[in-house]
Amino acid sequence: MYAALRTERTGLRIALLASDPELYSNRRLLEAGEERGHRMEFLNVKQCYMRLDPQNPEMHYRGGNVLERIDAVIPRIRPSVTFYGCAITRQFESMGIRVLNAAEPIKRSRDKLLASQLFVRHGLSMPVTGFASSPLDTKDLIKMVGGAPLILKLLEGAQGRGVVLAETQKAAESVINAMKSLNANLLVQEFIKEAGGKDLRCFVIGNKVVSAIERTAAVGDFRSNIHQGGSAQAVRIRPEERKLAVAATRALGLDVAGVDIIRSERGPLLLEVNSSPGLEGIETATGKDLAGQMIQEVERKLGWVRSCSTPALVAV
Repeated sequence: MYAALRTERTGLRIALLASDPELYSNRRLLEAGEERGHRMEFLNVKQCYMRLDPQNPEMHYRGGNVLERIDAVIPRIRPSVTFYGCAITRQFESMGIRVLNAAEPIKRSRDKLLASQLFVRHGLSMPVTGFASSPLDTKDLIKMVGGAPLILKLLEGAQGRGVVLAETQKAAESVINAMKSLNANLLVQEFIKEAGGKDLRCFVIGNKVVSAIERTAAVGDFRSNIHQGGSAQAVRIRPEERKLAVAATRALGLDVAGVDIIRSERGPLLLEVNSSPGLEGIETATGKDLAGQMIQEVERKLGWVRSCSTPALVAV
């Protein structure tokens, strides 16, 4: 293990493990770390490779460079590279390097079925959800979640992609059976009509909700994701919503998460937890420096303290 704290004068060496250095969230994290006096380094996930050796584990980077003396890693792994990205993150962990979101929690968050099962195990409120393998069970699957309209979610979907609203029984059966014929796995979930195309994105850092927005779907769409044309505004969430967001993050074991919640007649319902939540929409809507707060959480995990006063995380 070679992770070592830097002196207060030189700061920490923090690596951002991602795919695109120009992405807003990645640029903000690099800038925020540098502003707090740290040496920030961008590592392309696919250009990292590892040496598995119990006596001398190593992480190499394209060109033959051995990555040494890194204090912490912030994984920002795209869904398309989850397997390899988690393998790289796990290698950093085995070398004693602190990570802001470990490999196993990231994997749990990316598996919508496993995540849903963990939420149920922890008694967290969520829309009734069904999953089956055989097309012979399609009719009963639809019935068990309350019938049409209903939501269909591909297990590997992200940012609203792979999510379909089936408004009739026939449409639901057709989509489900078509997806199964392509060997695609999907969840069937009850449609919460009273949500009105709105949801909450709660940004959780270190078991605190530090910011929240309400997202509204674009006209003619039911998905409130900003990537799908939705809009966002800052919102003050209710105590039960804050509690649900923190509990969902803990259920998966994440340090940082974007937790999606909808308001229903039976209270807040958990939709999804994102282990690499985007910063652009929520920072723009709230004016908060969430990238800086993520760097602050890295400092906290490492026990690194600046001589000047450092603001604490503030719950919303």
